[in-house]
Amino acid sequence: MLSYLTTEEAKKINTGNYMFLDLKKRSTQIEIMDDFSMEGELLQKTLDQIAWINQWLGGNQLALNGLKKLLKNTPLAEEICIVDLGCGNGDMLRVVADLARKEGRKVKLIGIDANKFTIGYARKKSTEYPEISYLEELIPSTVFSNLNYDIVLSTLFFHHFTDKEIINCLAEITSKARIGVLINDLHRSQWAIFLFRLLTIFIPNPMVRKDGETSILRGFKKSELQAYAQQLQLTNSEIRWRWAFRYQWIIKTEIYG
Repeated sequence: MLSYLTTEEAKKINTGNYMFLDLKKRSTQIEIMDDFSMEGELLQKTLDQIAWINQWLGGNQLALNGLKKLLKNTPLAEEICIVDLGCGNGDMLRVVADLARKEGRKVKLIGIDANKFTIGYARKKSTEYPEISYLEELIPSTVFSNLNYDIVLSTLFFHHFTDKEIINCLAEITSKARIGVLINDLHRSQWAIFLFRLLTIFIPNPMVRKDGETSILRGFKKSELQAYAQQLQLTNSEIRWRWAFRYQWIIKTEIYG
């Protein structure tokens, strides 16, 4: 079970002092956004600002680049089902839909998030995208386990979970995804925290600032991702560092060939 930082750690964060934080291990601090009952204007604004930050730092392009690699040998006329875990306001799915339209590729896109308000907001922003649908579901859940899909997309999602939860989820999706899994998540480092603080100087949203820094502290070292891959015996797995302090992890499943 995830827990909050100790009082001493919280004091260091509030004073902006990260020099004495041990980043060798992933933090277990809970993000504000981990409260799935949250709703309202602050959450809506936070979802949009997170999507903007991800786009500005190259997260969207990183995802599109990875998808193109996974779909390289797939005919355009073949309908591809892509599931986005922790879809937020649906920004990434709309980006994927735009690419598919441009290429003439037939796709079925499903966004999954555990927050009812978030899913409702994503639907509102996606009214012009009939190829996108949304599910309000926890992961894991029976509904999710019964889905059939070709690709799983995960953008800044897995850092919300413990190592055990990550292993369990990856074991399920890599055994079911017909083509593969694409993960985009954070590199845990002092420089990443410094960059994020610079970026948010002019973003007064306290939720973005707190959750953004917490996300980095819960991010990953490359060796940790490699350990997951080894434990799951993923034989066709590629982990690359990308700007800005992200890891792109492309997993081609055995079904892919």
